[in-house]
Amino acid sequence: MIKMPILPFIDENTDVPLYVQIYNYIKNEIVTGKITKNTRLPSIRKLSNFLSVSTTSVENAYLQLVAEGFIESKPKSGYIVLDLPEPVFSLDKENMNIRPPLQSYPMFDATEYPFDFHFSMNDFSYFPFQIWRRLYTEVLQQEHKRLLFYGDLQGEMELRCEIAKYLHQYRGVKCTPEQIVIGANQFQLISLLAIMFKSYTTSMGVENPGYLTLPSVFRNHNYKVIPISLEGDGITIREIYENNLQLVCVSPSHQFPRGMTMPISKRLQLLEWAKEVDGFVIEDDYDGEFRYYGRPIPSLQGLMKNSNVIYLGGFSQILSPAICVNYMVLPEQLVESYHYHKNEMIVDQSSSRLHQKVLQLFMKRGYLEKHIRKMRKIYRTKHDLVVKSVQETFKARGKLIGKDAGFHVLLQLESNKSEKELVELSKKAGIRIIPASFTWLQPTEKIPNEFLLGFCGIELDKIEEGVRKLHKVWILDE
Repeated sequence: MIKMPILPFIDENTDVPLYVQIYNYIKNEIVTGKITKNTRLPSIRKLSNFLSVSTTSVENAYLQLVAEGFIESKPKSGYIVLDLPEPVFSLDKENMNIRPPLQSYPMFDATEYPFDFHFSMNDFSYFPFQIWRRLYTEVLQQEHKRLLFYGDLQGEMELRCEIAKYLHQYRGVKCTPEQIVIGANQFQLISLLAIMFKSYTTSMGVENPGYLTLPSVFRNHNYKVIPISLEGDGITIREIYENNLQLVCVSPSHQFPRGMTMPISKRLQLLEWAKEVDGFVIEDDYDGEFRYYGRPIPSLQGLMKNSNVIYLGGFSQILSPAICVNYMVLPEQLVESYHYHKNEMIVDQSSSRLHQKVLQLFMKRGYLEKHIRKMRKIYRTKHDLVVKSVQETFKARGKLIGKDAGFHVLLQLESNKSEKELVELSKKAGIRIIPASFTWLQPTEKIPNEFLLGFCGIELDKIEEGVRKLHKVWILDE
């Protein structure tokens, strides 16, 4: 067990929560090698007594360290420090610390369902309509007439500055506005990446199962797309080496669709692979802000300085897809290549300058952080109710995977019915729920009946009834 620090490390004259201070202290001690592998940390009660803080503060700090793969909880042994790979000592310590908290697929159809569990639906009843309308009115003035003409192909500089500040503070991304490229949708940005990498590699690895837009775009640019299987903690590093890849796409903070978080040890292995083979990692951080227990997991991109990571993000889930503002953060070594291809293709900026300007003001004046804080609370309430309802209703017949973050949970169903039968039954009952089978690039011999149970878009007072109806048509009517 580690010895208690000689001096207390709690600062009561700061707004940083106590558990965040404890988390940051222990993480930095592990990263710098002062706390070594297999060390047993003090019990929650013992450390809380020593620091004169609540057990909740210590427990939350420990849970965050577990989530990120620095420690593990062993029965009868307590919390043990895990063995981390050598590159841990190259981590950017500044970006290792938690920041203060943030105060269509082919299956999508236009039908309105009484119970809509679509996995990417937002709760638009809380969209800040009045603020957005006021900012839009402010932007649509004569003095801003220049916004009606073609804008910067890379995106408006003022917005890129706001995005860079936001990403650094809340996602641990380290970049300059010059590294950010804005586009209306992911398809355009991914297509640009595919063009940029054509002279570099002809293949790429993707998580299997995983998000299909990115491999679909690369495949249409004549790349060989290689499915890489998942382990319990994310993509299988060994298979990346075995396939001699130089380009890999992952969703480390909350894997789609299975919801696991890639631990620090595997993140470091992935960064080390990129360094060894001069390869690149595309990090899809589609819902990194929405973690309901513990703090949001910092990005892969910010773990090491000058890492070969391309970071993908956007505002579709945070605000609305209709805003049409997505972005990617390029490593410094790819910026020149971007400008070369941008000029060669002579394309226009696809994201509306008006939307970009309104969003820039929305961020600059602090509305985005406030909105995310509110939505995290609302989505957490819905998440908890979905989990509780499924567990109480389906019991052993339904298993939930990938809880505690994002916009959906994965419901694994024990049923004799086929996926097609289950989908038809749910539709007849007025329930929209999407099967997860489409996320497999290379299906296993037998894919279990799994469904993406989205909880953000459905009204809170419909969740329990919707789950009961789903159980009735799927289980009781067998």
